[in-house]
Amino acid sequence: MNDDSLNDIDDEDLDLNNIIILSDENGEDVQFEFLDLIEYDSEEYVVLLPVVEEGEENDDGEVVILKVEDSGNEEEESYVSVDDEEVLNQVFEIFKEKFKDEFNFTDED
Repeated sequence: MNDDSLNDIDDEDLDLNNIIILSDENGEDVQFEFLDLIEYDSEEYVVLLPVVEEGEENDDGEVVILKVEDSGNEEEESYVSVDDEEVLNQVFEIFKEKFKDEFNFTDED
């Protein structure tokens, strides 16, 4: 990945091998760019960035963190939302430290 901030990722810079398509609660397909796999407290979490369609704006650059669960199928993984705010914060801190030179992180209070 290049030195673009999370807010400035260009669709042309996305590696199509890093695109994951998930279904939302309405059954709609949503594309995400896979950024990293983080291990925390003996669990694995994926860090994903929503892919913005051309013409749409995503000024916040927020990532999505989901827990990886074994689906019983070796070829598929299941991702579930994380309700524990502390876990989300810890996983995001690990991600920020790992990629501090690649992304321009901004703190929001």
